[in-house]
Amino acid sequence: MTEVEQLERQVESLSHQQLAAFRAWFAEFDAHVWDQQIEADVKAGKLDGLIAEARADYKAGKAREL
Repeated sequence: MTEVEQLERQVESLSHQQLAAFRAWFAEFDAHVWDQQIEADVKAGKLDGLIAEARADYKAGKAREL
């Protein structure tokens, strides 16, 4: 059995209260990991093309206030 399968079985055995606490923890954890990845991508220049395209669209009047 893989580690992921073991985790799946453990999660399946949680009570409703434990599952809610785990879900909240995981959402925060996942958001933090996502933020780190975005920061790394920005530093590596991986988003430069998208940023330039968005700025060009804005300057061309293709944006609107939210």
